[in-house]
Formats: sequence, C-alpha cells, structure tokens
Amino acid sequence: MEYGYTAKFDKVELEKIVVNVSDLPDPELDTVVREAFDVAYDNIYAFHLAQKSPEKSTENMKGVKCKRVARSIGSVGLYVPGGTAVLPSTALMLAVPAQIAGCKTVVLATPPGRDGSICKEVLYCAKKAGVTHILRAGGAQAVAAMAWGTESCPKVEKILGPGNQYVTAAKMILQNSEAMVSIDMPAGPSEVLVIADKHASPVHIAADLLSQAEHGPDSQVVLVIAGDGVDIKAIEEEISKQCQSLPRGEFALKALSHSFTVFARDMVEAVSFSNLYAPEHLIVNVKDAEKWECFIENAGSVFLGPWTPESVGDYASGTNHVLPTYGYARMYGGVSLDSFQKYMTVQSLTEEGLRNLGPHVAVMAEVEGLDAHKRAVTLRLQDIEAKQAQNTQ
Repeated sequence: MEYGYTAKFDKVELEKIVVNVSDLPDPELDTVVREAFDVAYDNIYAFHLAQKSPEKSTENMKGVKCKRVARSIGSVGLYVPGGTAVLPSTALMLAVPAQIAGCKTVVLATPPGRDGSICKEVLYCAKKAGVTHILRAGGAQAVAAMAWGTESCPKVEKILGPGNQYVTAAKMILQNSEAMVSIDMPAGPSEVLVIADKHASPVHIAADLLSQAEHGPDSQVVLVIAGDGVDIKAIEEEISKQCQSLPRGEFALKALSHSFTVFARDMVEAVSFSNLYAPEHLIVNVKDAEKWECFIENAGSVFLGPWTPESVGDYASGTNHVLPTYGYARMYGGVSLDSFQKYMTVQSLTEEGLRNLGPHVAVMAEVEGLDAHKRAVTLRLQDIEAKQAQNTQ
C-alpha cells in the first residue's frame, strides 16, 4: 500500500521505499553550498547543545533525595517537506537535535523526485546529522508509515516536522490513535507577522513579508503598522515590484490575497495584537526593538531589529525553524533539544529519610483510604525500629 500511495501522490514507482543512509554514497555538492550548510550545522548544533541541562538533584529534607534525568526518545520520525520546494534546512533543524539527544533510530521522510532520487542537499544534511533511514515518501501517507511502521519502515515513537494541512492533520489524528506515537506540535503552513514603525525600510518590510508568502498559497503574512509616519504606499509598491521578480511569485500572490494589514496606535497596541495572533514568526522592525522583548508573550520565534530578517532563523542563526502555527504558539514552543527527550524523576531515601518523611506519607494515605500505600511505609518504619532496638540490646 505504501508503494501505491507513493505512485499516486509522489508520481514515482519505487522498488525500495526505505533506504539505510549508511548504504548511500556521499553526495557531491558545490564547495560554496557545502560550506553554507556546514556553517548552518555548526550554529544549529551549538545552540541546541547549549540546551543540554545538567542533572538537577536536590535533598528536600534530610535523607530524601530527588532528581530529574533526561533520556533520549529511542526512535523518531522527521518530516522534511518537498512538495513545492526542497527544504534541506529542515533536515538540519530536526536531525541535529536528534543527534545531540542520542536518538538511536532516526527516520527522515521526504518526497522523492520524479526519478525517485533524494535531494542531494537533504541527503548531505541527513548523513552529517546521523539520520539512520530515509523514507522516500511525502504527505499524510509518510506520516502514517512512520507512526504505524511498515514492512520496510521502522515504527517511530515521535514524529516531528512541518508540513502542509494534510501532514499536520495526519500528525494530530495519529497522536490520538492506537498507533502509540507523539508529535512535536501542530506545525502547518508558514506564517509571519511584521511589526514596523516609521523607521523601518519599506524595502526590508516587503522582502520579509514575501519571504513567507513564497512558501505557498496557504501561507499567511500580516503587517502591523505601529504609530504614524509609515509610508504604506511605498511598502505596497515594493511588494508589487519584488513579487514580480520572484520565481515563486505566483505562490506569493495567492498568499498575499488572504493576508492583511493592521494599523496600531502605538507599539503597546501592536504587541498586544501580536500576542493575540500568536504568530509562528514575529519580526519586530522598529526603533529600539530589544526593549519590547519582555512584552512579547506568544510567538514561535522572534526577530528583533532592522538587521534580523526571518531568513536567518530559517537557515543558519542556530535557532530552530520548526515552530507552532495557527495560533498554537499560545501553548506550544518550537522544536528544541527537549523535543527529542523525555524526563524521568528519581528518588532515593535513607533510613533517616524514611523516618523523617514516612509518618507524613502514612497520614496522607490514611486520609485517602489507601491502606496498602500506608503499609508500604509503616511496615518499613517498623523494620527500622526493630533493627534499632536490636542494635541497642
């Protein structure tokens, strides 16, 4: 069935749909291209490695030690879109933190080319970041294959990555199914919200809006004008001018057709609207942008100041570009090292610790009417008392 869907939706007949990355030769890339992806890899690696938190341990009372330890998720599925544009940058964003976390099985799903090939840049990033398997398929069917497992595709325990509405719907349905799989977040079609004041360049504003609009016709871009003095006509002219020269201008135009502009009296009102909207990407292109950071509550990733285009986060600043959309930034954060780990708590008590804490636990268990819980404590306390009595004889 997986081959049938690949033929139907990806328009290619494949003899082998899943390949082991170790069996594939290293792809040949132009030096400049390889260097760009190497710089991105290094920055993404550094930022996510810095998220590794030391083991947290505390002695809450004498003889009662508790700690929290991280363990990697054993098998993960990474969805790298490739419908209208290949996205090797997404391969890095997902595979690098999986590599740092130590995930043992890493399946990367991406639509194949019409000749069945894997995008060479995606393959380069996959090999560099320790991907173990490549599933040459896209769409909801690729998500399902990773969630349930097939004859050739390993079953994974968590699926991460952005996608179109069908990929996002598949992830959300499968996390509530018997497939026993979790997901990172709802990460659907791309969004950007740009807050601009009179100090922002119309050229830069237009470029930032179009950088998201070109992702696809279902992308959404929002411009929030903060205060007076902004030359709206100049921005509109720049959008039109730049859009005409874009190879993906047709996609951008469709996205722009359902996007909008908001006029805010000042920055307080502009930030308040942004917090309600909860954008995937938030660009704050205003004077002294840094001072507004503490007022931003809901956003996937934030870009402060005139020299911080959203593109740097998409590719190589080091932050992750797999982010919540549809307003889910109100309750989700973007992909991070934590996305590839789960945490266990560990406690250990000494005899003194159980003597100190045990009587309180016994009282609480009695209040709840759970006698076995109470006895698990009181029987041990009796043993401790008996041993102490024996030692004093």
